[in-house]
Amino acid sequence: MQEVKRDGAGEGLGLPGITSLSFDWEIKPWAVYWLPAPPTPLLLQVAVAREDQGCYRYPPGFTMPPVSPISPSSPTGSAPDQQGETESPLPNPGTFEECHRKCKEVFPAQMEGVRLVVNKGLSNHFQVNHTVTLSTLGDSSYRFGSTYVGTQQTGPAESFPVMVGDMDNSGSLNAQVIHQLSNRVRSKLAFQTQQQKFVNWQCDAEFRGEDFTAAVTLGNPDVLVGSGIMVAHYLQSITSSLALGGELVYHRRPGEEGTVMSLAGRYTGSNYVATLTVGGAGAHASYYHKANDQLQVGVEFEASTRMQDTSVSLGYQLDVPKANLLFKGSLDSNWVVGATLEKKLLPLPLSLALCAFLNHRKNKFQCGFGITIG
Repeated sequence: MQEVKRDGAGEGLGLPGITSLSFDWEIKPWAVYWLPAPPTPLLLQVAVAREDQGCYRYPPGFTMPPVSPISPSSPTGSAPDQQGETESPLPNPGTFEECHRKCKEVFPAQMEGVRLVVNKGLSNHFQVNHTVTLSTLGDSSYRFGSTYVGTQQTGPAESFPVMVGDMDNSGSLNAQVIHQLSNRVRSKLAFQTQQQKFVNWQCDAEFRGEDFTAAVTLGNPDVLVGSGIMVAHYLQSITSSLALGGELVYHRRPGEEGTVMSLAGRYTGSNYVATLTVGGAGAHASYYHKANDQLQVGVEFEASTRMQDTSVSLGYQLDVPKANLLFKGSLDSNWVVGATLEKKLLPLPLSLALCAFLNHRKNKFQCGFGITIG
C-alpha cells in the first residue's frame, strides 16, 4: 500500500496537493532537481509524502518562466464610483496548492553529485538548456530542455501560451502547456513518456474570481477501463487576512473507488503566514515569518494517522544581497540537518551551488555541487 499525502510547496504549475489517498500499486517519487533518476509518472508524483507537496516539480534540465497569478481585471468604461460599488473588497486568496508554499520556499533542496546547467536564449520567446549530472547513487545522465513563450502578453512580465519540454538521454519526455484563456481562466496540460511508452497525462482548469479560486484537475482518465483521478479545490477569502477552503479527491479503478476530503485555513499577517490543513489521514501545519529583508524562518508540523508518525521541521533562509549570497538551512525531528549555499559570480553569468545533508539517525551523509551558466 502507498499513501498519497499533501506536502505544500512548490511551484504552482502541476498537480494540486493531495492529503490522503491509497492505492494497491507501488508508487515511487519523482526525481528532484539534483538527483537524477528515471522519470516517475507525472500524475502519481503527488504520492511523495514530504517532497512534492502540492506542487509540480519541474524536470531537471530547464527553467520555467515566471507565471504570475491571474489578476482579474475590473470592467472598463465605468465610472470610478461605480467600480467601487461592484468590486469586491476582499482580495483573491490564490490557489489551494499555494497555502503552504511560502513556508516551503525557505527550506533547502537536496542535491547529490555534480550538476552542470547551460542556459541559452535563442530569441525573446525561445530558450534551450543542457544539463549534465554525475552521481554516485544513481545513473549519470544528460538532459535537453526547451521553453517557448508565446506572444499573447497578459502582463508586463508574462506572455502565453507557455510550452516547456524536457528529454533525457534514454528518450523519456516530460512536457507542459500552459495557456490563459481569459482574464480569469487558466488551463494546463501535462504529459509524460518513458522511453517509447506513453505513461500518463493530466489536465486542469483554474478559475479566479474577485475573492475566490476554484480549480479542477483530471488525471489519467481511461473510459474503457473505467479508471482515473479527479481533484477539486476551492479557496475563499473570508476577510482580508483569513482564507478558508477545501479539497476533494475522487479516484476510481476496476473494483475500487473512493473519495478523500480535507479542509484548510490560512491567516496572513503583515510579515507572517500561518496555515493549517486537516484531513482524514492527518494534519499539516506551517508557519512562515519574515524577520527582515535578509532573514526568513519557517516551521512545519506533520502528522500521519496511517503511519502513526509525526515530524517537526525548522528552516531558515538568509539573503546577503551585497555578497550575492543565499543560504538555506533546515533541522527536523528525525535529526536530519541540511544546508545549501548559492553564490552568483557577477558580472559573469555564472552561479555556484553547494549542498550538504547529514542524517544523524541513519549515519548517512550526502553532498552535491552545481554550476549554472547563463
